[in-house]
Amino acid sequence: MGKSGKKKKLGSYPSASVVFSITLALFVIGLFGTLLTFTRELERVVQENIRIQVYLKKGIGKEDIAQIKKKLTADSFINQSVEAPITFIARDDAAKKFIKETGEDFYQFMGENPLHDSFILAVAPAFQSSKSLRGLKSKIEKYRGVHYVDYNPNLIESINQNRNVIAVILLGCAAVLFAVSILLIRNTLRLALFSQRFLIRSMQLVGATNGFITKPFLKRSALYGLSASLIASALLIGLVTLAIRNFPEVGLIVNERSILTVLASVALLGIFVAVSSTWFAVRKYLALSLDQLY
Repeated sequence: MGKSGKKKKLGSYPSASVVFSITLALFVIGLFGTLLTFTRELERVVQENIRIQVYLKKGIGKEDIAQIKKKLTADSFINQSVEAPITFIARDDAAKKFIKETGEDFYQFMGENPLHDSFILAVAPAFQSSKSLRGLKSKIEKYRGVHYVDYNPNLIESINQNRNVIAVILLGCAAVLFAVSILLIRNTLRLALFSQRFLIRSMQLVGATNGFITKPFLKRSALYGLSASLIASALLIGLVTLAIRNFPEVGLIVNERSILTVLASVALLGIFVAVSSTWFAVRKYLALSLDQLY
């Protein structure tokens, strides 16, 4: 009798299977959320590395170079958030680098340095569309002392197109996985509470209020949701750590603040969905007639 009474305790139902199911659902949501943050960070890294080269006319003086740099620095298209938004490369330095990388010394057969002094400019994300870059090219080439402006239009177009396609695919997959995971948590809790339907009716028959009956179920579901979210978060942290250890490049696109946001969201989502699903399920069983319970 003692064991039977313990099993029939109000608000008590099998915890292992419930926590496992909620953990699995939250882990999937958290994993995809982490992948989305990685994608955003990768996009940021790509945007920060989009550059255009401004080649200057030969024979230009230092004052003219300083004037061009001042004008470029004041322009809004420069990405000031990166470490070196404007880099000046002298033609002699460019020649040394070219010879070192290619092993070909053009001084031997040309007798002079054909390269130009240049600026490498980091372009702000708002100006990285093909149309904006064409406008920048035309604008900067009108500066006094500028020979021409160069960038890779095909690469820029490819980056912009792929970025949009990837964003749509990821958001679509995220929406589907989110819906499936929420349904999994709700159905798991509804099935777990199914075994408690007769106990709920018994409590009603002895005069317990709906609030008194519902309260222990909500407390237990909140505990299960929190436990599952902590386990899912630990698994996600372990997975990210393992990825960084085996693929150091992953560390470049890991944003700790974004990861913490994902983990906090997983915890809040786990508790909210578990509690709300339990509330609706208990309310349903409270409203059932005796015939419907069977």
